[in-house]
Amino acid sequence: MYSLIVFLLVLYACLLFYYRSAWQRIPLFRPRQQASISISVLIPARNEAANIGRLLDSLQQQDYPAEQYEIIVIDDHSTDDTAALAAQYAGVHVIRLQEDDINSYKKKALEQGVAAAKGQLIVTTDADCVAGKYWLSTIAAFQQQTNAAFIVAPVSIEAGKPLVEQFQALDFMILQGITGASVQQGVHSMCNGANMAYLRDIFYEVNGYSGIDHIASGDDMLLMHKIWQRYTDRIGYLSSPDVIIKTAPVHSWRAFLNQRIRWASKASFYDDKRIIAVLVLVYLLNLSLPVLLIAGFFCSMYWVAALVLIIAKALVEYPFVYSVARFFKTPVSLLKFLFLQPLHIGYTVIAGFLGVAGGYEWKGRKVR
Repeated sequence: MYSLIVFLLVLYACLLFYYRSAWQRIPLFRPRQQASISISVLIPARNEAANIGRLLDSLQQQDYPAEQYEIIVIDDHSTDDTAALAAQYAGVHVIRLQEDDINSYKKKALEQGVAAAKGQLIVTTDADCVAGKYWLSTIAAFQQQTNAAFIVAPVSIEAGKPLVEQFQALDFMILQGITGASVQQGVHSMCNGANMAYLRDIFYEVNGYSGIDHIASGDDMLLMHKIWQRYTDRIGYLSSPDVIIKTAPVHSWRAFLNQRIRWASKASFYDDKRIIAVLVLVYLLNLSLPVLLIAGFFCSMYWVAALVLIIAKALVEYPFVYSVARFFKTPVSLLKFLFLQPLHIGYTVIAGFLGVAGGYEWKGRKVR
């Protein structure tokens, strides 16, 4: 068993070396001229009265010409003042989702948003996010300079002092690094719906969410893969500090686990088989370490082996984490990274299993 785990660790080290090399080769984007493409910003929202004002304030302060973009909020059966607050903002178009008893409310909300949109370029974000002043102008310039059909852009979590927030910010940053490296190399379809864009005509050309609308999650990656299948060479990763979307953390371990289970739930629906092999490798490696710890109750040498492998895993991961952290300007010490390893291993095993085998609760809804 020990030999198998070492073999998995070696494969994992090779994979992370590949990701790190790819990440370091992503060029920083610099706009050459002002773009002129029309934009529709879509914001699906459910019970986000506490957050949506910050986002809308940031969107109304964009340096992109006001006549060139619109803001559409799609209210997903909120029971608070989300829709009323959004409607108070001049020029914000609020749509109320009418459909009920469906499995993917967010996809339906976005579908209605695209139908109402007038812009050529659809840009999506979440209601608990904040955008920088140059967000839209940089995305627009990137699209026009590269002719991208689908744009993936970076997201970071604004973490406070609680451990749960610090942990999820670090974990999310690692995922963002893998996302950027994967898109740069064209090896996986990875993105985050809090910061992505696509041409409206192409959304309809690939029939939008048709065929994936029964899946509760995956409004981002599953759509991206549909577009990638038709426009393989027109998927772009936009690397620029000006387009980093900042999003709020969840504030409890239960909410965090539910969120990650929701993300993991779409794994079994991936048509992109390239990513399945990576997910299996990562899961098996993480699973093997608690198995070793359990085996330690029968033979204490397994505890020593598990400790050595956990430290080795952290040392393998850290160079990649360090490279990504420099871009996001959030330095991570090796000591802190080592301290958080057991938490990362444990949540990966639990969320991965429940994402495929169980259900989760999100926004007050139970989903299977």
